[in-house]
Amino acid sequence: MIKVMIIEDDPMVRDINTKFLNRVEGFQLIKATSNLTDAQGFIKKHKLDLVLLDIYLPNENGIDFLKWLRTEEIEVEVILITADKTTDRIQESFRYGARDYLIKPFTLERFKESLLKFKDRYYHLQKENIIEQSELDKYIISNRDLAVAENNNSDLTKGLNRYTYDTIWQQVQQIGDNYTSPEELGEILGIARVTCRKYLEYMNKEGKIDMLIEYGKIGRPQHKYKVNHSI
Repeated sequence: MIKVMIIEDDPMVRDINTKFLNRVEGFQLIKATSNLTDAQGFIKKHKLDLVLLDIYLPNENGIDFLKWLRTEEIEVEVILITADKTTDRIQESFRYGARDYLIKPFTLERFKESLLKFKDRYYHLQKENIIEQSELDKYIISNRDLAVAENNNSDLTKGLNRYTYDTIWQQVQQIGDNYTSPEELGEILGIARVTCRKYLEYMNKEGKIDMLIEYGKIGRPQHKYKVNHSI
């Protein structure tokens, strides 16, 4: 398990980040704290793999903690989770070795993308002593990677994203022979119901999934979907 510490002063946000983390396989929350003094004392005594770090803390700055980690040569990776959108702060974070930068509010989808890419690189580099450039490129989190993820939609209709498409399709496949609704998928994946329905309708047009319309006594009919095994 990848051992994680969350540094976030807002109890509600800290709880949300904890719940998001618990929904991504392979990660274990070891410590959640609201201040840097507590975080520094803990990390000196315990081996951690990843810190999810807020920048704005009461009378403290998360970037100072990032700089302290590098000065102390503590071997831990950092993902910034913050409302700070300023380009100077973003550049400073990457200069001091942040692996990713998530701007609040973010989706579970984006959070998962960051953690899963971190996990892939973490385990792959542990297994290999030597790695080729083409292989390394798969595990580097960078703005270029994110741009490619957003624009690699050449085979999809305009307005659809390949990563979102693959995420929803994989979840529909996992559900198997049972019908699921956009609401249910949205709850599982942390994606808006309207977004889920748009992608499900597209997959239905492709013939990859079947659609069932359920008519209730009250309200609108509910659309449900499952994998079309005949293709």
